[in-house]
Amino acid sequence: MKYVFFDIECACVFKNVAKMCAFGYVVTDESFAVRAREDILLNPKGKFHLTDRKGKEGLVLPYEYEDFKKYPVFRDRYPAIRSLLEDRDAHLFGHATINDVNYLNLETKRYKLPSFRFAFHDTQFLYMNAVNDFSRQFGLGAMAEALNVDFTPHRAVDDAYATMMVCRALCEREQTDVKGILERYGVRAGRISNYRIEQPDSVRRRGYLAEREAEKEQRAKAHVEFYRYVNKQMHRRKKGGELDGKVFCFSKDVEDDVSVSVKLASAIFASGGKYTSHPSECNVYIARSQGGVRYQNALNCGAAFIPLDRFSKALEGV
Repeated sequence: MKYVFFDIECACVFKNVAKMCAFGYVVTDESFAVRAREDILLNPKGKFHLTDRKGKEGLVLPYEYEDFKKYPVFRDRYPAIRSLLEDRDAHLFGHATINDVNYLNLETKRYKLPSFRFAFHDTQFLYMNAVNDFSRQFGLGAMAEALNVDFTPHRAVDDAYATMMVCRALCEREQTDVKGILERYGVRAGRISNYRIEQPDSVRRRGYLAEREAEKEQRAKAHVEFYRYVNKQMHRRKKGGELDGKVFCFSKDVEDDVSVSVKLASAIFASGGKYTSHPSECNVYIARSQGGVRYQNALNCGAAFIPLDRFSKALEGV
């Protein structure tokens, strides 16, 4: 058995287009001893339009762009790439691998070639399982830094090599091998077949998604409960109270904490104040801390910000 770590760079990536310019790979044995490495350069047959992961221009690849015109197009290197990736003796790995698999998928469609058919793993996903954090994506650079791995970004073969080094370092930290990590976290490989891509999955990820869905449902119930209270009680507010003319709005996290939001709204109504769900319509915005779109909208429209802890008296007993 051998491991194949691969990475892809593209001249441009749009929704249904990914013009590959480099396919880098590193082949190792199960002990991560390197047996082969190569940067397969390709003529993308198109201009370079490079953006980072946030869609901003300015990303620079460590290649001479004019040189790509002399290299073969993807169609010509497809047999070699396919042979490498569909080797039954190989286990495939990448970083955020589903992106690279999608690039391969788009290029096969572009050149009207047969779909790839292989299973793959993702070192980013393995790391997310190991640290039990699925709330964000971990860049290869951040992971390499956390695991004390050095590399040169955006040269395909170097990224593939860094991915291998990250995988090896992760195994060392977990005190097991790749198979042990897969079994420990119940990781299922991603797959591509017939132009359809299935992302990797794991027991921890499914648990995270279930927990997030439960929290979403709880927030929805809290939202309904809070606004049911507001709609029923606001017209009963005290007329001419000390808060008459004041219109309040809470941050979402305060609204969703009905043990706090209902008590605070009750105190506001008892003093003649009103409540709105639109921060642009309030003149008093209450939140646990500053920041966020809702906060900014309120302040841009002239609202005063008051931190929640200033209302400790109204919230006694919460």
